[in-house]
Amino acid sequence: MSDEFRKNLMGPEPTLLPAETEVYAALDAGQEALDLVEQHPTSSLLWAVLAEEAWTEGRTIDSYAYSRVGYHRGLDSLRRNGWRGVGPIPWGHEPNRGFLRALYSLGRASAAIGEAEEPARIEKFLNDSDPTAKAAIETERR
Repeated sequence: MSDEFRKNLMGPEPTLLPAETEVYAALDAGQEALDLVEQHPTSSLLWAVLAEEAWTEGRTIDSYAYSRVGYHRGLDSLRRNGWRGVGPIPWGHEPNRGFLRALYSLGRASAAIGEAEEPARIEKFLNDSDPTAKAAIETERR
């Protein structure tokens, strides 16, 4: 039996997105996500931050839209980095957090606007990605 066969039985390897060092540095320096997203439109982290800010300000539709963009940008990035639609996307790997935060925000906003199936689908996706992500996101936001 080949090692390749055994590896496949264990499931896909976790997907680890590359660090966005310029984005982290700019946010740490106090720059606003809204100012940065034009320079870094593929950053799920920036779209997630915008979604979270909008949610906090009571702008549910804006939060939904920002999180939807962050989610799709994240899917693009995951696919470019070997993800094939299944497998772990660990919260413990900091560069994955932008996507996971956008996913969480999308679930929350889609529930708030009354979507029927989307919130459950997103919760399952988030849990399948990393069962600790939801609690980590909710704890981090406090």
